[in-house]
Amino acid sequence: MSVEAATTESETVRRILTGTGDTWAVVGLSSNRSRAAYGVAAVLQRFGKRVVPVHPKAETVHGEQGYASLADIPFPVDVVDVFVNSEQAGRIADEAVAVGAKAVWFQLGVVDEEAYARTREAGLDMVMDRCPAIEIPRLG
Repeated sequence: MSVEAATTESETVRRILTGTGDTWAVVGLSSNRSRAAYGVAAVLQRFGKRVVPVHPKAETVHGEQGYASLADIPFPVDVVDVFVNSEQAGRIADEAVAVGAKAVWFQLGVVDEEAYARTREAGLDMVMDRCPAIEIPRLG
């Protein structure tokens, strides 16, 4: 990655974490405490984010009502944080665009270059293969 690309991505990370909004739909978040999504969602909450679980079970997690899909959430979502495998991530990014999210965040290990391009072309900020729980404390 070029220095320019790295700087642009760092600016996007900062913008999503500090300016995009505080309602984060976390796709793949369930009550399973051993999953990464559970811990990352807790960190996001500690930093003032509202975490909305999105999982087929639609469980309440960290005190927030869960929903089976992004389309089921009855209020606006600012950021869609994606904890599904790369093969499913593109579909979730497309759904994030469809529901009017402002940004999409693909977690560590979640990579789909075509979805990244589509999401950016739709006007959303996007970060791929990064973790907000690692990035947010670095903002200082």
